[in-house]
Amino acid sequence: MSLISQLKEDVAVVFDRDPAARSTFEVVTTYPGFHAMVVHRLANTLWRMGWKWLARFISHLGRWLTGIEIHPGATIGRRVFIDHGMGVVVGETAEIGDDCTLYHGVTLGGTSWNKGKRHPTLMNGVVVGAGAKILGPITIGANARIGSNAVVVKDVPDDATAVGIPARILDRAVEKQRSEQAEKLGFSAYAISADMNDPMVKAIHGLIDHSAHIDHRLDLVLAQLEKLGAGLPAGQDKPDDFDPNYLNKIVD
Repeated sequence: MSLISQLKEDVAVVFDRDPAARSTFEVVTTYPGFHAMVVHRLANTLWRMGWKWLARFISHLGRWLTGIEIHPGATIGRRVFIDHGMGVVVGETAEIGDDCTLYHGVTLGGTSWNKGKRHPTLMNGVVVGAGAKILGPITIGANARIGSNAVVVKDVPDDATAVGIPARILDRAVEKQRSEQAEKLGFSAYAISADMNDPMVKAIHGLIDHSAHIDHRLDLVLAQLEKLGAGLPAGQDKPDDFDPNYLNKIVD
């Protein structure tokens, strides 16, 4: 891939993932994430050619210019976007696949002083939230999502979401149930944080889970009533229309 084509691709990915981008000139002149990628490609080429000191010096200049520290030995794929970027650190043996996105404050770091592979591998399409720390020679699966400020020290499977300190994998079925139940209650589940370290979030999740449990039990009760020949009255075909005095009427 030619240098010009690569630069065009790097500019295009900014427009794809940042609605604030207005023009190519603005991206080329004011986006530190774009500058960091350009500097890294030059430094990485020199590193692979054996010009280690010059590669490190160019990388150092890039860090001074952008606030983004990428070791020239790191392997970075195509269409990688670093949004804002201040405080991002990418270690020497880190590998970042195509179409990944890193937000500010992200660290792809090591956990030992041993030589060899000691930094994370991000497969294609990974999104890492602001302030997240991914540490050690672990693998983050394709299209995985790492929540803001998470500390990840174990592998994350494909398409999974990891949040918290230490990070844990969210149960997709539970999250889907909470989302659907929240919509029933009349507010957006998107506004509910998955960080269970927050006692307020714990309380909200507890209420949503309890509501879902009550709905499930009510469905079971109605199913048993139908088996006994006591279905819902006409015009009350769903639990939302259920008359709470209906059971009393049946008993009477």
